[in-house]
Amino acid sequence: MKKIILVRHGKSAWNNSNLTDHDRPLATRGLDDVPEMGFRLKEKGIIPDLIVSSTAIRASQTSELLAEVLHLPKSKIVYDKNLYHASYSMILKCIQRQDDAHELIFIVGHNPGMNDFIDFFGGNFDNLPTAGQYGLLVDSAHWIQLRPENAKFWFTDYPKNKS
Repeated sequence: MKKIILVRHGKSAWNNSNLTDHDRPLATRGLDDVPEMGFRLKEKGIIPDLIVSSTAIRASQTSELLAEVLHLPKSKIVYDKNLYHASYSMILKCIQRQDDAHELIFIVGHNPGMNDFIDFFGGNFDNLPTAGQYGLLVDSAHWIQLRPENAKFWFTDYPKNKS
């Protein structure tokens, strides 16, 4: 069984109008929320084999902070320019081309693509908040076979979730 956790990047800073959208870093809230969410994963024993991240600065910072908290070497982070504002179908293609040796993958990206992916896979979740996580279990040994029919909801968590 394969496992996927979609991770929306942490809250980004908007205070520098000279930066392009791609180059916006995490805001203070993002720098606080992302490690907290990493600690929650660590408490559950959820450590990825691979993090696939958008190349946007806020997403790469999110990936690096999660790797640090989870004691994952940075070599386990792969950057994919196609994940920057990717559609749900591009996210799906990105996952489907991963090496089957990886059992648990984090995909770090952006809305609305993350929400659309969740909807496509039958999720009933209005909006994945910044630094939010949405997990899927995949009943297959091969990423290429990922489809809504063989995936089911695992868990969701986000910074304001206190349960």
